[in-house]
Amino acid sequence: MGEKRPRSFYVLAAFFAAYVLFLYGPMIAIYILSFQGPDGGLTFPMNGVSLVWFSKLFAGTGIVDIGAAFKRSLKLGIVVMVLTVIISVSAGMAFRKSFRGASFLFYVAIASLIMPSIITSLGIALEFRLLDDFAIKRGVEGWTTAMGLFTSGLGAHLTWTLPFGLLIMFAIFNRFDGRLEEAARDLGATSWQTFRHVVLPIILPSVVGIGLFGFTLSWDELARSSQAIGSVNTLPLELQGLTTTVTKPDIYALGTLTSAVSFLVIFLALIVILVLQARQRRHGSDAGKGLV
Repeated sequence: MGEKRPRSFYVLAAFFAAYVLFLYGPMIAIYILSFQGPDGGLTFPMNGVSLVWFSKLFAGTGIVDIGAAFKRSLKLGIVVMVLTVIISVSAGMAFRKSFRGASFLFYVAIASLIMPSIITSLGIALEFRLLDDFAIKRGVEGWTTAMGLFTSGLGAHLTWTLPFGLLIMFAIFNRFDGRLEEAARDLGATSWQTFRHVVLPIILPSVVGIGLFGFTLSWDELARSSQAIGSVNTLPLELQGLTTTVTKPDIYALGTLTSAVSFLVIFLALIVILVLQARQRRHGSDAGKGLV
């Protein structure tokens, strides 16, 4: 207990501190600079403190409508989150039993993790352009393009979020105690009742985590959106465009706002997970008392 720490400890601690500063220093600098005064610039020292750059965001920055892009990214993130949860849980339940082609289907589902994001985006864009050419040649009246936020854009984001959701659910069900379901069926529960009252409450914290993955990955996605999103831009794409033209702190205010949304979603997900875990412990304790 009284021994002094070796010199290597302090060297490694200093290295870790430098790494953390390198990792989070730019983010902290952006957060601070976003509160510049009306006459502030993009460098230190700050020229006053205000919220003026946040108020200018949704008024538009040049030809960019930040408010519309924010709403588009939010809507897309919510849809991606819901679909990721539904498909991941369904696939997790399906893969609990072996079936022909299960291994092939699994590797196909997670293959997009090792594919370069820009290649995936280009492939999806090409697929939808071929669909457009087919529809135009067929003479479909009023047809312009099938590419859009909730068609090609949604598909591109799901190629990024679904593999993570699937891997999480496979890990959860790999250590799931099937005797709980057998007991429910012995008591006369249907398959749906078993899932609703036995399986879902146990895996619910993990389901919330999958939803968190789905939203945050979609919210920040850039490369897979670049070619497949259609005629409108998500917030990350607008942010990328602004970095080449804007020379005012509103670009930093936008970065602070997008980070705040991500942190808010993470915070809410953690609260939900803690509440669900406390509820499970309470129900387990009540059941134990009942047996006694």
